[in-house]
Amino acid sequence: MADGSVIDRGERWSLAGATALVTGGSKGIGHTIVEELAAFGVRVHTCSRSAADLEACRRRWSEMGLDVTVTACDLAVRADRERLMETVKATFDGKLDILVNNAAQLFLKPVAQCTAEDFSRCMATNLESCFHLCQLAHPLLLNASLAGGGSVVNVSSIGSLLAYNNITLYGTAKAGMNQLTRSLAAEWASDKIRVNCVAPGLIMTDMTKVVEPEFLEPEISRVPMQRCGEVEEVASVVSFLSMPASSYVTGQVIRIDGGRTISA
Repeated sequence: MADGSVIDRGERWSLAGATALVTGGSKGIGHTIVEELAAFGVRVHTCSRSAADLEACRRRWSEMGLDVTVTACDLAVRADRERLMETVKATFDGKLDILVNNAAQLFLKPVAQCTAEDFSRCMATNLESCFHLCQLAHPLLLNASLAGGGSVVNVSSIGSLLAYNNITLYGTAKAGMNQLTRSLAAEWASDKIRVNCVAPGLIMTDMTKVVEPEFLEPEISRVPMQRCGEVEEVASVVSFLSMPASSYVTGQVIRIDGGRTISA
């Protein structure tokens, strides 16, 4: 497809037989992305800090007939990221079609109270891990078997586009992810690797549930669709961006926010 030739319609909308690494797949948006891709016939590898959570997920996915393997690791640690990618390389025979950088931590703290350790941990988990995993995955993505080449999808946030109190560290890291997406898309286009980003708005996950109700209610009122998003509504866009059907889409930050960022 990279030469402009036409992909068969069935092939455009198929992910059957593809391989994917989805970080942070034991819960929330990442968990649903794993299930969505696996349901399309993708062989998925995922990771989380909690070995117990991962094993519970793996057993459930196996019972569902989904092809998912797992690794417990802390993505804030460089050696863990390298170990993860070595496992992926061995699992998928040196090839990778899809990389989804989803793992993140929400840091809720006023800037004046943030420590150097807070800053380092947030950037390592939410931005550095994305950058490093893209680097490590690059040789595997060059061997992608999907029509149109490999695909990277980063999971950002509208917190990278709007200013909210108490999430400055989180928003700053996610804004860096947006720019990383654009820069890699330009740099890797000649390698037949597309790089895109989704920026969810208010989505009901465990991470969102720690936010105080006095923040959530007025925030929902500013969403034109007047509701929170569902994890499946994010996962479906990630799946599309992974498919050959989106083969001319790269360098984009796609907002999945019910219209929040276009409202007054």
